[in-house]
Amino acid sequence: MATDERHLYRQAYLLSLFTIFYNIIEGVVSMTLGYSDETIALFGFGVDSFIEVMSGIGIAIMILRIQQNPGSFKSGFEIKALKLTGIAFYLFSVGLLAGIAVNVLNHHKPETTLWGIVISLISITVMVWLMSAKKKIGKQLHSEPIVADADCTRVCVYMSLVLLASSLIYELTGFAYADVIGAAGLIYFSISEGREAFEKAKEKECSCGCHCETDK
Repeated sequence: MATDERHLYRQAYLLSLFTIFYNIIEGVVSMTLGYSDETIALFGFGVDSFIEVMSGIGIAIMILRIQQNPGSFKSGFEIKALKLTGIAFYLFSVGLLAGIAVNVLNHHKPETTLWGIVISLISITVMVWLMSAKKKIGKQLHSEPIVADADCTRVCVYMSLVLLASSLIYELTGFAYADVIGAAGLIYFSISEGREAFEKAKEKECSCGCHCETDK
């Protein structure tokens, strides 16, 4: 393997590690502030970040595998990681739905959603950068799995946009159900990611918890 290629794989691996550690921090902060401010959308966003950590570990293992053998199939560990990620997304969706029901029945309103605005803006910035950096490296390596991982990051951007929209609406208007509507949006993407994770676990190629897309 050429030196430049090894350097690119190292960059891809470091980006995967950054994704893991960023999501850990984001998860802790979002869950803590979401609990404190009594906003289910922000709390759920934090839980999702920890599920993304599980997915990120599988991606890191994938990069090490394709560096050694670009044409190899998924390892048993990667398949298990995808299945566990899918299960986690489904369980998360059920838990979030129960939380929404309780909040609606109790007419609960968050103390504030200001931190949801701040965290979502930071997340959008970081995820857009990660998506661009991963896709650039994937193209240079002619690696469809790495490009597919970059496309998966787009879903994280969508979830951040949902959190931003619901947090902004509540903070600006005080609309009582803005927070639970935001949480419902997270459920939509979580169910989609869970289903896609199981679909990818069945496939031999393309190690990613979402639809594998070629460059557009």
